[in-house]
Amino acid sequence: MPTLAEVQERLALYKEAERKILTDNQAYQIGDQQFTKASIMFVQREIRYLEEQLAMLSAGGSAGCRPVVFGGRR
Repeated sequence: MPTLAEVQERLALYKEAERKILTDNQAYQIGDQQFTKASIMFVQREIRYLEEQLAMLSAGGSAGCRPVVFGGRR
């Protein structure tokens, strides 16, 4: 189970990755090959997950648990 500090560190790294995706050239082409460095959807999904973990750890909960969502809304 990750510690509060570990989750905070990972969250900071993912937010930096998101910033780089949004501001830097993330896709490029060499000859006829196209390259993409990172998926913004994956990074943003992980940011949401880490923010949930951080909230639970800050409230004294377990980072291994996720909130239950009924009907697709929180």
